[in-house]
Amino acid sequence: MKLIISGGGTGGHIFPAVAIANEVRRRRPNAEILFVGANGRMEMTRVPEAGYHIVGLDIAGLQRSLTPKNLLFPIKVMRAVRKAGKIIEDFRPDAVVGVGGYASAPVLLAATSRGIPALIQEQNSYAGLVNKLLARRVQRICVAYEGMDKFFPADRLVLTGNPVRTEMADGQRAAARAFFGLDDTRPVLLVIGGSLGARTLNQATAAALTRLQAAGVQLLWQTGKLYFPQAEQQAAPFREAGLHAHEFIRRMDLAYAAADVVVSRAGALSVSELCLTGKPSILVPSPNVAEDHQTKNALALSTRAAALLVRDSEAAATLYDQALALLQDPVRQQQLTTNIRQLARPQATATIVNELLKLIPNE
Repeated sequence: MKLIISGGGTGGHIFPAVAIANEVRRRRPNAEILFVGANGRMEMTRVPEAGYHIVGLDIAGLQRSLTPKNLLFPIKVMRAVRKAGKIIEDFRPDAVVGVGGYASAPVLLAATSRGIPALIQEQNSYAGLVNKLLARRVQRICVAYEGMDKFFPADRLVLTGNPVRTEMADGQRAAARAFFGLDDTRPVLLVIGGSLGARTLNQATAAALTRLQAAGVQLLWQTGKLYFPQAEQQAAPFREAGLHAHEFIRRMDLAYAAADVVVSRAGALSVSELCLTGKPSILVPSPNVAEDHQTKNALALSTRAAALLVRDSEAAATLYDQALALLQDPVRQQQLTTNIRQLARPQATATIVNELLKLIPNE
């Protein structure tokens, strides 16, 4: 069995892709799996770290503002589709999976034009433009939210949930806190701005360090690469109090296990992981994403009393008032945990791979 998985750009695309690959390899140890990403994007390092080979396309997104770069966009797409076609002809996959991101479109276009079965995995509650355009070319579309027939052909939709790394639900609190050097008797706040970081969350967190120390709260703060040097300096005086800045937390299973409350962006992967781990959460949707889909993701939880929602524009003023209040309210924490766990789909990855294998003859 040969499989190509394409897409990336953020952890929200990469980690589901790796989860699908891991499940395929668990079932078919001899399967050959090739990733196709975009040169210069984070998948070109994260995928090899997960143990898979990846090749890159020279492709980037269309700029939202008027810029000369957009004049070159059609040429780059044509070149990327041509290279993707060459990759497909050389590798000869039995099926192709697109998870979103710049590389996904050229690979899916090249594959479907050659009659190769294809599956799209849409993580968000508001479908991306590329996936909407390609929906009628693929055989299956796996989605994480109900009501996606307003974007996609209903006869190709399967409600699966988002693939989540299986280890996320396995962490033990005491061992997790020991791993990060945290005191097991004091509350822990986890702040994650997505794999690339989040300016608003980082600024609000830096401003709240003194308040967190005074309240006896410990902090695991994932800043992202761009913001880490400054955040590391800001957190350094508070290290003895258990306030820690990290560029990137590789052991997210342990970070979730250690945390009492999580402050997070509302990317699809983060939301799915919070549902699986059952963590009381405050979601701060990024306003800098297509179609404001993070707000729609967050509303899918907050309207069910499964998470709190703070608008990005209000974070500087109110985020840490709400975070500290929630840390001191175990009853509300338990209510949020109960409600968010009802939205979890722990079998999502297995269901997606089931659908994928149905597309491949003799599998």
